[in-house]
Amino acid sequence: MRLATSLRSGCVRWASPFALALTLFYYNVGETQPLTEFHGYAPALVASPLMMLYAFSYAISASLAAWESGRLSAAGIWQLAPARSRFRIAANIVLPVVLLSWTMLLLPPAVSLIRTTTLPTVDSLRLPAMALCLCVAHATIGFAIGLRVPRVFAVPIVAVVDFIMVAFTRAVHPYWLRHVSGQYKNLNFGEVPALSSIAAPLLFGGGLAVGIAIMWLPLRSRLIRGLSACLVAALGIFSAYHITSGWGHDPSLISGRAPVTCRGQAPKICMPTATAAALANVRKESLAALTTLRSRGVPASPEIITDRLAEGRSYRPSTNSVWRLSLTSADRTGGVRYQVAMTAVRFPCDRADAVPARAALLWAASVVGEQERYTRSMKAEARSPQQARDSEQIHSIVKDVLVQPVEKQSAWFQSTLTAACGGSGR
Repeated sequence: MRLATSLRSGCVRWASPFALALTLFYYNVGETQPLTEFHGYAPALVASPLMMLYAFSYAISASLAAWESGRLSAAGIWQLAPARSRFRIAANIVLPVVLLSWTMLLLPPAVSLIRTTTLPTVDSLRLPAMALCLCVAHATIGFAIGLRVPRVFAVPIVAVVDFIMVAFTRAVHPYWLRHVSGQYKNLNFGEVPALSSIAAPLLFGGGLAVGIAIMWLPLRSRLIRGLSACLVAALGIFSAYHITSGWGHDPSLISGRAPVTCRGQAPKICMPTATAAALANVRKESLAALTTLRSRGVPASPEIITDRLAEGRSYRPSTNSVWRLSLTSADRTGGVRYQVAMTAVRFPCDRADAVPARAALLWAASVVGEQERYTRSMKAEARSPQQARDSEQIHSIVKDVLVQPVEKQSAWFQSTLTAACGGSGR
């Protein structure tokens, strides 16, 4: 049977308008984050709309494949003299179903890329490739169910159960279930799914699908077919579990994959290429803040100041030589000097006392002209009468310090850092 004939005679002819309309509805309703927030990063632009469509496309693929297999059984195709292999017959009838589910998956990401005039990258194809393969696996499973269960019952049951088993893994424990379901989460800027996090759902779903397909092999012994099918399915499931059993809430991700542009030396300022238009202004503001802080005796001499945006959701603390700041957002709000000042205040301990620590931070913010910004943050954190009194005390201390000579301000700053750590410096 040719593809055109399958399209005309199969269920895709009447199911596709409903499926595609619901796909676009999901895309519009699920777009809670402006596309500009992705800064033209193709993997994130692709992952965001896909997150709403995994379960839906898998369910459509499985349920419509169950309908088609039931239609073949009702027509008595399997009792006719074999002119083609059973695999060829099944592939011909399921191909339109798979193409529909693929269209459902690819249409929304394509719309997002077009709207932002972003070209797809190799990294952005990882999640679509995984989902397309899983659509084939779900179609295979649905087709097998339709062979044994009347299609009137099989189709709604398969559709609902498939959707729930994929979509609801995001809200259940253990965590490994969500990582093998094929329901991937959003990506942040600079992130790419690790190959292991893509392999796990492929092993899980693919193992089940291949196991089912083995039952159709032309082997006389049902025992051998059954054992082989169970072995392949169990191997796929166990491999997926072995990969993901130690993961937490998030799947395995690779961060720092966005292109980065750097400028200057001592310090070298680095920002994602997508937001590097602000690099000149960020460097000017950073150097101005560093110069002012050094003139007041603050040892602020980083070798690199890099934008934390490019690191995705992974958090790595700043060091003496490498400062990690939110440069892109700071440039938008005019807070580059503030970010530099807050990072320049480095306490010689992990947990500092609130009053002296905030006094040191307020002084550094005042030195670079960002006193109001830090004052607003203190007011937002003052949730008790004692915190309000501490805030007044801190402002009074810093006000007195700022009118003193530079040498005394520098000495006060160093002693305050030590006092914030209980005088131990640890």
